[in-house]
Amino acid sequence: MKYIGAHVSAAGGVENAPDNAHKLGATAFAVFTKNQRQWTAKPLTDESIAAFKANCKKYNYQPNQILPHDSYLINLGHPEKEPLQKSRNAFLDELQRCDQLGLDRLNFHPGSHLKKTTEEKCLATIAESINWALDKSKGVIAVIENTAGQGTNLGFSFYHLKSIIDKVKDKSRVGVCIDTCHAFSAGYDFKTKAGFEKVFKEFDDVVGFEYLKGMHLNDSKKALGSRVDRHESLGAGTIGLELFECIMNDSRFDEIPMVLETPNSDIWAEEIQLLKNMQR
Repeated sequence: MKYIGAHVSAAGGVENAPDNAHKLGATAFAVFTKNQRQWTAKPLTDESIAAFKANCKKYNYQPNQILPHDSYLINLGHPEKEPLQKSRNAFLDELQRCDQLGLDRLNFHPGSHLKKTTEEKCLATIAESINWALDKSKGVIAVIENTAGQGTNLGFSFYHLKSIIDKVKDKSRVGVCIDTCHAFSAGYDFKTKAGFEKVFKEFDDVVGFEYLKGMHLNDSKKALGSRVDRHESLGAGTIGLELFECIMNDSRFDEIPMVLETPNSDIWAEEIQLLKNMQR
């Protein structure tokens, strides 16, 4: 079964996210469990945790339909000791918040070398950071999101994802999220069915579908291989709709949260219905 939704607001409390998703007709959703542009946040209250769980039960959202996202400030590959530890501490806090909410995965951007170290060393540092955080937490899967390769961000290659996963000790607690805009901007040309088959064969060969724990379904404002991360509404960008039709009719993408991060939230309900209607 396909689970389709959007990255919804948690304004007023994370417990409001399931209701916001339900209003869109969503069968999946993404959410920040704290302000994504701040390092620290007040702990979740018992009341907020209980209300979140109750609302998920009310609307029948299971953990594998929900893809929480961590703070944009975190850089698990930071080349400097103190900022790296600050990022690790914040990442651990995010894992623990997910565990409190009964969620089983946390989506995050892998990290950046900041032109202060090599790609290889940065990828090793990211893996070390994941191992450090997993050792101090329980249950929640660390889900690495591919990037567009903008600036000094790593994770734009399937081989980057493989390199990180290979160094994570507990393979049962690591996975990946593929963002379609990021992949296209990084140079993966899957806008046609032939391209789709080729790219995801490479993904399966290099990473493996067993590690796919989520998707971000976004069109792109920028051209193939631009290395620029600019999302567009479905069908209005440089990718087009054929890719999304392929995804919606491929069982390898079943049973994971697939969420929109497209720029116009006013049409999310329409985009969710568009994706549902693509299923044959």
